[in-house]
Amino acid sequence: MLEHGGNLDVAQQRFGGRAADWIDLSTGINRVPYPSVEVEPRLWSALPSRSDIESLHHAARQAYATDGPLVAIGGAQAAIQLLPHLSSRGHARILAPTYNEYAAVLSASGWDVTEVSDLEALAGADLAVVANPNNPDGRRHDRNELLALLLRVGRLVIDESFADAVPDLSLAPDAGRPGLLILRSFGKFYGLAGLRLGFAIGGEREIAALAAMAGPWPVSGAAIAIGRRALLDHAWAEATSTRLASDSLRLDAEVQSQGWTLIGGTPLFRLYETGDALAAQEKLARHQIWSRVFRQKPGWLRLGLPGAETEWSRLAAVLSSR
Repeated sequence: MLEHGGNLDVAQQRFGGRAADWIDLSTGINRVPYPSVEVEPRLWSALPSRSDIESLHHAARQAYATDGPLVAIGGAQAAIQLLPHLSSRGHARILAPTYNEYAAVLSASGWDVTEVSDLEALAGADLAVVANPNNPDGRRHDRNELLALLLRVGRLVIDESFADAVPDLSLAPDAGRPGLLILRSFGKFYGLAGLRLGFAIGGEREIAALAAMAGPWPVSGAAIAIGRRALLDHAWAEATSTRLASDSLRLDAEVQSQGWTLIGGTPLFRLYETGDALAAQEKLARHQIWSRVFRQKPGWLRLGLPGAETEWSRLAAVLSSR
């Protein structure tokens, strides 16, 4: 398994404590999740029907402001696993640094993979991958630049896993253009990553291909019921976006005492240059607050946003300690 956030087992092995004792800020998952939804008992015992899945698709189209074809899938990661099989192997270019599963999955499937640092360098690829906003540095790309790039690659995959809080960035309204495939994660913004729900949005042919590869029941009945209700709750989404925007600035202010420099981020996580990320991680971990470091960037520390006020207070106390 590649290096990812959310690896609390590693934190516990090194620093002790139960999982419940930790504040896990190593991911970009909203720590104030969508309120619990009661699930009908039949949804645990019956296979999802076609109408159940279509009701979820309808809710997703509303939430993502798109009329394009889409398919629900077991998280954006499930779509990434299927991505290499949408077309014949060729040359893939990935705008990096970014989520490390793309290069690993494509390489393992026989694609020739190149990581590039500039959007223009993606031109000419059979498959180009851009995360918008990017993980881990929050880099954003203009819609018109991405649409122009679409004309210069075989297929353009836009990973919008962190776009819910900044919906104006999304290319979902442009879905259906030839070669454009958009991936959305449900679990991060709604704070329900364990539900394993995501969506692929694109052209009819490639969405049909993904749906065929995913099989007839790609998500559970519980995921359909909870996802549908959450996606249709526009008031909650708007209020959450407002709170996250404010809290991301609050986190920046909290860490100023450490002398860390903000590299970038999204309303769901921040990336800081600390000088020594392992030392910074250990300081937090001694008080059972977990963070994300990067082997190739020894100064980088990524922090998600605390949720409850008790979590904010614990973080503030640790940062003010010696």
